[in-house]
Amino acid sequence: MSGPQTTVAFVSLGSNLGDRAAHLEGALAGLRATPGVSALRCSSLYETEPVGPPGQGPYLNAVARLETSLAPRELLARLFTLERAAGRTRSGVRNEARSLDLDLLLFGPLCLDEPGLCVPHPRLHERPFVLAPLRELAPDLCHPRLRRSVAELAAALEASGAWRPGAVTPWGPPPAQEAPASRR
Repeated sequence: MSGPQTTVAFVSLGSNLGDRAAHLEGALAGLRATPGVSALRCSSLYETEPVGPPGQGPYLNAVARLETSLAPRELLARLFTLERAAGRTRSGVRNEARSLDLDLLLFGPLCLDEPGLCVPHPRLHERPFVLAPLRELAPDLCHPRLRRSVAELAAALEASGAWRPGAVTPWGPPPAQEAPASRR
């Protein structure tokens, strides 16, 4: 008898308040401890210019690849729980500074548009701070709606001028990678 069916999902991680690296490491540890999540890998860390209201400090960003037996909405609920545990509050101000921001980018080939959950993430292809670490992990991965690889999406954004030199800077190696966990 085999275990539960798993799906490969990609999650973006970002922080621009407090100990940014510690917030990202805490989120990764929380994901690793989540029943139904296994085989987690993380990109390198990137420092990026903030998007949103003025006066914010730079972000640290990364992308995690994981295998999960959770449904998309269950995984999203876990991401929100991890954000709250890191001190994130949602005031309703779009793109405000935050201790931790976790977004479900891709969930296998699934295309889903429901209240509170849109997969693939609707702005994934417009965000250098997502495409740079995602390209590191999965350059040949095909966006299920746009039918273009991550590498092609990144190259198109760079060619458009929307991805300015220096906007996404390598900051550090991936956080410590653990051996693949057994299926939970």
